[in-house]
Amino acid sequence: MDDRYRNNPNSYQDPQGGSNTYSTFREGGDQGGYYGSNEYPAQDEDAASDATEGHDDEDEIYEGEYQGIPHPDDIRANKKAAQAQYEGQGDRLAERMQDQEQLAHQYEAIIEECSHGRFQWTLFFVAGLALMADGVECFVVGFVMPSAEKDMCMSNANKGMLVMRAGGRPLTPISLLLLAGLIVYLGMMLGAFMWGGLADKMGRRKCLIIALAINSVFAFISSFVQGYGLFLFFRLVSGFGIGGSIPIVYSYFSEFLCREKRGEHLSWLCMFWMIGGIYASSMAWGIIPHYGWGSSMGTSYQFHSWRVFVLVCTLPAISSLIGLIFMPESPRFLLEVSALKHFKPAMCCVSQIKTLKQEDEFIEIQSSTGTWHQRWFVRIMTVVKQVCQNVLSLLSPQFRMNTLFMAVVWFTMAFSYYGLAVWFPDMIKHLQNEEYESKVKVFYRERVEHFTFNFTLENQIHKEGKYFNDKFYKIDLKSVTFEDSLFEECYFEDIRSTDTVFKNCTIVSTVFYNTDLYKHKFIKCKFENSTFLQQKEGCHLDFNEENDILIYLVSFLGSLAVLPGNIISALFMDKIGRIKMIGGSMLISSVCTFFLFFGSSESAIIGWQCLFCGTSVAAWNGIEVITVELYPTSKRATAFGVLNGLCKFAAILGSFIFASFVGITKVMPILLASTALVAGGLLALRLPETREQVLM
Repeated sequence: MDDRYRNNPNSYQDPQGGSNTYSTFREGGDQGGYYGSNEYPAQDEDAASDATEGHDDEDEIYEGEYQGIPHPDDIRANKKAAQAQYEGQGDRLAERMQDQEQLAHQYEAIIEECSHGRFQWTLFFVAGLALMADGVECFVVGFVMPSAEKDMCMSNANKGMLVMRAGGRPLTPISLLLLAGLIVYLGMMLGAFMWGGLADKMGRRKCLIIALAINSVFAFISSFVQGYGLFLFFRLVSGFGIGGSIPIVYSYFSEFLCREKRGEHLSWLCMFWMIGGIYASSMAWGIIPHYGWGSSMGTSYQFHSWRVFVLVCTLPAISSLIGLIFMPESPRFLLEVSALKHFKPAMCCVSQIKTLKQEDEFIEIQSSTGTWHQRWFVRIMTVVKQVCQNVLSLLSPQFRMNTLFMAVVWFTMAFSYYGLAVWFPDMIKHLQNEEYESKVKVFYRERVEHFTFNFTLENQIHKEGKYFNDKFYKIDLKSVTFEDSLFEECYFEDIRSTDTVFKNCTIVSTVFYNTDLYKHKFIKCKFENSTFLQQKEGCHLDFNEENDILIYLVSFLGSLAVLPGNIISALFMDKIGRIKMIGGSMLISSVCTFFLFFGSSESAIIGWQCLFCGTSVAAWNGIEVITVELYPTSKRATAFGVLNGLCKFAAILGSFIFASFVGITKVMPILLASTALVAGGLLALRLPETREQVLM
């Protein structure tokens, strides 16, 4: 055998100097093998034996190699490689979490060294004004509804959009305190979802400025619009803007606080929502009843006192917006999204943090790529995708149980609180209506001739009366009903009426001059030679009726009763912990609702309302503090936004359900509220305590 071949059994060299290198092979190879070629003759057995001399068993060709079947050794090797890769990912994840925890402790050390100084107090008031604007927004529509309906000439059919029916009867104006604000709560619910998610991607300060700007602009414009539909639309967008205040404010302010004082100062911050309620109630009380505080240009443009009230209610949002311009972005957020160029423990001023911003490769698009609207579309869709992914991550195994528990606690608390917030004033108004109806005066078959009515008629029913040559001159008719009566040769001039109707009456040779007795106030009446001249145009406001002082008084007392609970929760939040504060407050509030069984007078209901508001505020403070601390910086505002949006949905649901039982029974509202509070309070005790936890 040729020595050149014997020296390298895996290589055959052509006598002409060429070479043909091939891999090891098996005997009897098919047409695809080396010996399948017709260019070379088959070797004899000795040559084959010599060719395989010294061959290692491990280098033998696997029988199924050419059938595409992996070798068992390769399978084991791939499994080991995959396991090593998985372990490597786990190690990298653990290392990343360790780095995040180390960064959180370093940041906490810096904040503690900076202490709580002038900057934090300045930010406290600026952020507090944003919370105050949220509190004001919840009351505005309910306060102006009665006046706005009259001022914008709303018919009963149009009011059906907001005036729901409870027990077969229309809700009284007091029910509109929150129910008429349905459109605002809907906007706030959508705003909470969106602004919370964007704040984790674009920054707390930037999103809060945009949200407050939207609220201020559209709330300001709503005070000037004349159409009822436009008014509701602008309030919807205004609510959408202010919906981002609560999720962003708590996330933003908490990231400037050290661990030891976080619970206390966040609880003090909650007081601004109460101040917003007091501000709205007192401004409504002082402005709306003064009809002269406005102007009008004919009948086409009216600017009455309730519009002045709407303008005044924009001041907290505008003030907070101006203050935020001078505030920095949250350094904790910048640490999360940026790489620090200088990070020194001696740094005691947040403005000294210098960062190298890292733009997302999908968002940063060169100007040469596509048109401007294509670039904006890609940016928007990328941010939307990131926000959706962040929302879905709240249900990941790491956060799933906390998110579900917090969702139940938020829902039960909001369902009970806002439901009873509607039920309390509605019950008071219902008791007043019952007392008012019990004093109604009924006149049967009275006969009046040649008489002049120049005084107010109120809360009266006239049945089968006969009126001949009578004059009704410059009077108010309040809650007056004429049934089966005859009016012959009578004269009505300059009449203003409220809840006044004529049923099955016969009206003969009668003149109506400059009155608001429109056709819909005559039910199944018969007219003979009667005339309507120069009926009142536009709409008139009756502040003595629509703007009952009870609306403002109940809201004012309910907001003021929160003060003691706020003070107590702020002083003890960091001492007894968030969980005990939430669970204890919700359970105590549930006990307070049971005492409503023993309250049947207006004063008793107002007293129990104040007690309920005072005890439940501690639970609200604890819920908001623990929501901030349960989630890392990258998900904090998103989680707060989702939970706060769920809170607004529970508020809408609770308002409708509780209002539907007014005048029917008080057992169901009390049982619903107590059950929800007990369930939420017990579940809150399963949440982890976070008072010793640094912000991740």
